Amino acid sequence: MAETTYLKDGTLDFLPHNLNRQPIVMGGLTADEMWGTVGACGGAGVILGIPVSFLFGNPSLFIACALVGGALGLTVASRILRKMKRGRPDTWFYRQLQFYKAQHLPFLGGPQLVIRKGAWTCRRTGK
Repeated sequence: MAETTYLKDGTLDFLPHNLNRQPIVMGGLTADEMWGTVGACGGAGVILGIPVSFLFGNPSLFIACALVGGALGLTVASRILRKMKRGRPDTWFYRQLQFYKAQHLPFLGGPQLVIRKGAWTCRRTGK
């Protein structure tokens, strides 16, 4: 067992980094990512299931399409998102969504990001 070391002020010298992370729930996705994926894919299943239910004359088919869409979407999206997130910081996916929203959907409002095209320079003054 490792010995716990304390700083002069009485705080711990080391705290694990993983305490502040959201736990991985299923397929490499956190709970927020999983529910967002199930909701989006289930909603797409409902939209695609409405014409199918009219085509076959069975009104319960759109619910079945929503369930199948959510399950299929979760399995496919978990693999895609896991590959996209590999080796990146914990908040990378959320910052990408914010960046997309700021570039393509500014009318939705929310926090504004600094978006600038061009090179950034750091000028130093001589003494």
